Amino acid sequence: MTDRSPILSHWRRLQSKPGGRWLFARAVCLRAPYFATIKPSVNRLEPGFCETGLTKRRRLHNHIGTVHAIAMCNLAELAAGLMAEATVRPAWRWIPKSMTVAYRAKAETDLVARARPAETARLDDGVNYDVEVSIIDTRDTEVMHATITLWITRATA
Repeated sequence: MTDRSPILSHWRRLQSKPGGRWLFARAVCLRAPYFATIKPSVNRLEPGFCETGLTKRRRLHNHIGTVHAIAMCNLAELAAGLMAEATVRPAWRWIPKSMTVAYRAKAETDLVARARPAETARLDDGVNYDVEVSIIDTRDTEVMHATITLWITRATA
């Protein structure tokens, strides 16, 4: 782990300023536009941990009025990706390889996703790096759990 992560440096500079967290989340969405579809917030970011959130709104509903499964997957991938950016050495790169999800309850409220490396995760060149993401509602109920496997390699020049 390193503090030289550019994304972590930006977070640390912005997160305590008025509107800084909003600006940071918007900048992330400019870099990876698909995340803008859920209008995420970033609540906390540090090596080995990220917390993101979304506000339940009609545009994210499924046919039964709860947050759509794919919106939750999007939130989970954002949390895992930001955590990886803050954790993986800048000379290395990562790419999502797979995602396994379990839907555990109806997502009827605003949501928070918390991403952490799996206990067995190890950072090295050419390895699978598993990230566990728990998505929690405002009643502190886990509505979805994801394991996202990232492929870690050294960046090529």
